[in-house]
Amino acid sequence: MAFIKIENLLKKFGNMVAVNHIYLEVQKGEMLTLLGPSGCGKTTTLRCIAGLEKPDDGDILIDGQPMFSQGFVPPSQREIGMVFQNYAVWPHLRVFDNVAYGLKIQKFPRHVIKEKVMEALESVGLTGLGRRYPGQLSGGQQQRVALARALVRNPKVLLLDEPLSNLDAKLRERMRFEIKSLVRRMNMTSVYVTHDQAEAMVISDRIAVMEAGNIVQVGVPEEIYKKPANRFVADFIGTTNFIPGEIVEVPKGKELVYIQTEFGQKMLCRVFDSAAAFPNQKVYVSIRPEDVEVFAKPPDGRDNLFKGIIQHRAYLGNFLNFFVNVDSTMIRVQVAYDVRQEEGEELFLFLDPEKCIALT
Repeated sequence: MAFIKIENLLKKFGNMVAVNHIYLEVQKGEMLTLLGPSGCGKTTTLRCIAGLEKPDDGDILIDGQPMFSQGFVPPSQREIGMVFQNYAVWPHLRVFDNVAYGLKIQKFPRHVIKEKVMEALESVGLTGLGRRYPGQLSGGQQQRVALARALVRNPKVLLLDEPLSNLDAKLRERMRFEIKSLVRRMNMTSVYVTHDQAEAMVISDRIAVMEAGNIVQVGVPEEIYKKPANRFVADFIGTTNFIPGEIVEVPKGKELVYIQTEFGQKMLCRVFDSAAAFPNQKVYVSIRPEDVEVFAKPPDGRDNLFKGIIQHRAYLGNFLNFFVNVDSTMIRVQVAYDVRQEEGEELFLFLDPEKCIALT
């Protein structure tokens, strides 16, 4: 049974639908990420789970208990911990008092507060810093204070709203692994909100991709990346090439179709549902830059082999990006850093049919 269950959730602000009748489940101990661009409804969904927003329809169940349909359950009674984007630590309070604040409000005994705060600070790697003020800490340490404050009451659910977006790139990368390790160690059910696809791929057990208030795909990171449900998901998760075309042949019994591309040549690619593919259907062929193979001379006997000219060559340290012009269609290719071809040279591209995906 799901630990968090979102049922038919609708939230509007005036005439704008922020969350459009979504259904979603989060299993106990799972880290699920809501991923999508600004304005897609991910933070509104999180705030409904927290009780900071009241939906216009639907319900949310936490550990089997309805949060709205049988009377509104206030945030203080939901047994949740929440970490905000801007840390929300009080600059005039020491680290210890920031973490202890919620326990003091609930009138825990002083010795219990001390014990719980020390445990929380130790769990996030801040042992010995309890007497410092937030202004004496780095950005990463301040975020750990916010995390410790969310964890100190042993919540049933941890909610994180873009908690790393204010950190620099290297610190953000390190904190991803720290949060993931901490949540797994504590076996805590967590919902994480971000617009950063790399962050979602690293930190999540599963990802729910949102667009315009709707959930368009839910799956493990590898599934989302390799089997995107539509063009939006493929474009939002990582980098990909889109080649417009039209299905011209659907061989029976196979998950492969022939597509007439915009550059006038046929190519073979995969479809996830061959029963839904039909001739004259407009599609986009998606293939990741790292899945395109390059050859200086054309190999024999391969479908999807196309000749092009290197338009741009970008050195990125451990690999190169080639932007190859194939009859006015630009295809991005990721190759090893020691490939010697230069701009203006001819190149043959092999687009493996098993790695080309036809999307609508």
